[in-house]
Amino acid sequence: MDSFAETMTAVEETAQQKPRVLFVCVHNAGRSQMAAALTTELSEGRVDVRSAGSEPAEAVNPVAVDAMGELGIDLAEQRPKLLEGDAVREADVVITMGCGDACPVYPGKRYEDWELEDPSGKDLDAVRAIRDEIEERVRRLLTELAPD
Repeated sequence: MDSFAETMTAVEETAQQKPRVLFVCVHNAGRSQMAAALTTELSEGRVDVRSAGSEPAEAVNPVAVDAMGELGIDLAEQRPKLLEGDAVREADVVITMGCGDACPVYPGKRYEDWELEDPSGKDLDAVRAIRDEIEERVRRLLTELAPD
């Protein structure tokens, strides 16, 4: 009986497991940070989210921080993180944003490449447009991964 109960618990945990999404860009300072924050906000906890960069910057792009702040999302405390193989292995969906071949590819993972302009060096109006495009894509992704 114990093994049956253990099996049922494992099945329930697997069924309840949240989809895991990893957003990757070169510096993890703009696009991937905005995408991760928007996914976290819009999924309301239904998705586990990470972001990383192949060559992380020292800090998140301050214009991206301002653009996200307009939506009530605070990126000021976020820090760019180095992309590690474990993060890719643990993800169900890997969204790349201009990181080229730097992202390792593992069989059985869903990969998408979102061609988005790099917000680095752009003014607030340009970064708002990038943010809004990311939000549209995140909303579409969430309808597939974590419907209401």
